[in-house]
Amino acid sequence: MDGHGEHEAEDGSSPAASLARLTFPHGRAERLRHVRVLPRREAVTAAWPDWAHPVVRDGYAAEGVAAPWAHQRAAADLAHAGTHVVLATGTASGKSMGYLLPALTTLLDARTSRGTRGASTLYVAPTKALASDQLAAVQRLGTGVRAVTHDGDSPPELRDWTRDHAEYVLTNPDMLHHSLLPAHQRWPAFWRGLRFVVVDECHHYRGVFGAHVAQVLRRVRRIAAHHGSEPTFVLASATAAEPADTARRLTGLEVTPVTEDASPRGSVTLGMWQPPLTSHQGENGAPVRRAAGSEAADLLTDLVVDGVRTLAFVRSRRGAEQVARTAREHLADVDPALPARVSSYRGGYLPEERREIERALRSGELLGLAATNALELGIDVAGLDAVLVVGFPGTRAALWQQVGRAGRARQDSLGLLVARDDPLDTYLVAHPEALLDAPVEQTVFDPDNPYVLAPHLCAAAADHPLTDADLGLFGPTAPVLLDQLLATGLLRRRPAGYFWTDRRRASDLADLRSSGGSPVQLVEAGSGRVIGTVDAARAHGEAHEGAVYVHLGETWLVESLDLDEHVAVLRRADPPYSTSAREVTDIRIVEEQRGVDWGGCRLAFGTVDVSHQVVAYLRRREPGGEVIGEQGLDLPVRSLRTAAVWWTVPSSVLADLEGSGVDVGDLPGAAHAAEHCSIGLLPLFATCDRWDIGGVSTVVHPDTGRLTVFVHDGHPGGAGFAERGFEAAPDWLRATRATIADCECAEGCPSCVQSPKCGNQNNPLDKHAALLLLDALLRHAPPPAAGEPTGPARAVPSTTASRPPG
Repeated sequence: MDGHGEHEAEDGSSPAASLARLTFPHGRAERLRHVRVLPRREAVTAAWPDWAHPVVRDGYAAEGVAAPWAHQRAAADLAHAGTHVVLATGTASGKSMGYLLPALTTLLDARTSRGTRGASTLYVAPTKALASDQLAAVQRLGTGVRAVTHDGDSPPELRDWTRDHAEYVLTNPDMLHHSLLPAHQRWPAFWRGLRFVVVDECHHYRGVFGAHVAQVLRRVRRIAAHHGSEPTFVLASATAAEPADTARRLTGLEVTPVTEDASPRGSVTLGMWQPPLTSHQGENGAPVRRAAGSEAADLLTDLVVDGVRTLAFVRSRRGAEQVARTAREHLADVDPALPARVSSYRGGYLPEERREIERALRSGELLGLAATNALELGIDVAGLDAVLVVGFPGTRAALWQQVGRAGRARQDSLGLLVARDDPLDTYLVAHPEALLDAPVEQTVFDPDNPYVLAPHLCAAAADHPLTDADLGLFGPTAPVLLDQLLATGLLRRRPAGYFWTDRRRASDLADLRSSGGSPVQLVEAGSGRVIGTVDAARAHGEAHEGAVYVHLGETWLVESLDLDEHVAVLRRADPPYSTSAREVTDIRIVEEQRGVDWGGCRLAFGTVDVSHQVVAYLRRREPGGEVIGEQGLDLPVRSLRTAAVWWTVPSSVLADLEGSGVDVGDLPGAAHAAEHCSIGLLPLFATCDRWDIGGVSTVVHPDTGRLTVFVHDGHPGGAGFAERGFEAAPDWLRATRATIADCECAEGCPSCVQSPKCGNQNNPLDKHAALLLLDALLRHAPPPAAGEPTGPARAVPSTTASRPPG
């Protein structure tokens, strides 16, 4: 929890010693491109507040906490006084005390003489795993408060007990949306006594998911008021830019920030590691660096052999499985007992599988774990020595969050960012200051997105009839959307308000995590056993007929995909190849909302219609990655209306390029290469992931009549990423140009202009022409913003010191 403790690797090694051993083998030293040592930080404590219940204080004392840190006391005082507060400090800074101290004290103080529930607290986490972890933290305090998780894994009898007796209910936005809010009339005592709403890891609520959660929290406020309560909101966040603004947009309330981190911190040795070029050639003969996953598996192996408790964050489910499997294979050659001490962890596992892995990690039975970001979100894994971040996780905030999983309290730790063969990762290892010296990003989401707000107005009306007085809670666009919902018959106006009259469940209209529908169950052929799930949006590309799917280290072959029944049938197989989907995309401009001319060129932002269709899949030999076959698929087209940023270059400017050796035949490859690289670099300027956005390029687009490059949000209505790209376009596109120019390859490679998700197999691409095209576009662009990364520079291995975020 929030206690202080020391821990060393099983062999007693320090981060510096571990890093020295990792770079000792021949040829490895040059892979370490940069080292930054973040200094230790001493604690600043405060006295216990007089209002704290003695049972709660005793519980913390039993956990070894003699006194709160200053930021914990500050947040707790504000919350206890009824002030909405956001506590935004670094990873492992004990944010939970900031809400547990006032919440548990209030719950105990409010108990009646018969010990019945007099007050309640609602805790909201982005994942079930985090809620489960926080439940264990509450129970360890031994206060006797009746705390319980309420999620999709809870059996009916536990849900009934929770409704009637629980004082501290831990849940997630999905359960709030689908269960607690629609059924609030069955929970009158809980809602009537609601004193606190805790929103943990609130920086995770970005993009469309963040917009959905913002509306869910507004519905919480409305239902609480209906039952006569006005809870205090306490939000917890990793270090983030403008946390008060993020908290305000999430809750619709004015929130006081507490941001000065007073917790102790051991030193952090952070290295930037770039895998070497290989002798292999990829698509179009481009040079290929060794895969970041393969490099991470080697590093994980070496660290586990040294007894260094290590967590490897891998961006994809398949990648996490592969890293763990490869590490286990390597470890079997060293000691037959070691493979059992390495596992994988990701979404899609069954609940009992997740719980067992979490238990083994906490107990120390596991020395190494390859995980997706399911383990990023604050789960207590105290005692880890090292973290491998396999590929830049999309934002600086996420990087610090992941690195912070190691080095609890005063423990020194090691973090390594293992760069992928990708434009953004390549840019960062060459420009470490863009990552290490820049502030963390502001969380981007739009609560007024009509595709988000409209279904939540329906859900709110189903929760309890809407009135005109309620509309201000949901934002300025609510009245217009309400009229549209009335016109379509989804809502009906009566004297008491606006009612939901459809036979469907209103909550089903809003897909909080934008998964595109119900998840697809992965069913074993013959036995009918469910081995896992995959999001509906991913099913087209990952669970189509013929796909190779990896689960818990085992390889499966998909026999069929039924999109109507949301079922994919698989059988165990070990084919000598992997599969990757090929997709085609079309885009049409609906409306230009903002625009600016750069000389003869133009930058614009607006609404577009995008259509996607997975039309085939490629079989790639493993290892190596060479394409050995292609098979067509008959899957439906998926369409969405979303937001996009685009830039156009007129024929007059293109004609000027001919003097530089660029002819008409080079233009498709130039636009395509610039599109790929700009998509890869946008996460440096917006809180998005490469997979949250998409792009299209064409020499003559029918809606502009010009060469046009689009970058669009991958969610209906937009998520704010493309708009951020429009606002940061001069710096974003200069960084794109620098990445292409700075890359060592001759013709274009995955580090600059090739994309792992290109529907056209990265063809055509023209690196040289892309540079000239971007030069023409940027010639009349505004000057760089202060502090933004813009130009090429070569990094050399170095060691410097600075203070970590928070």
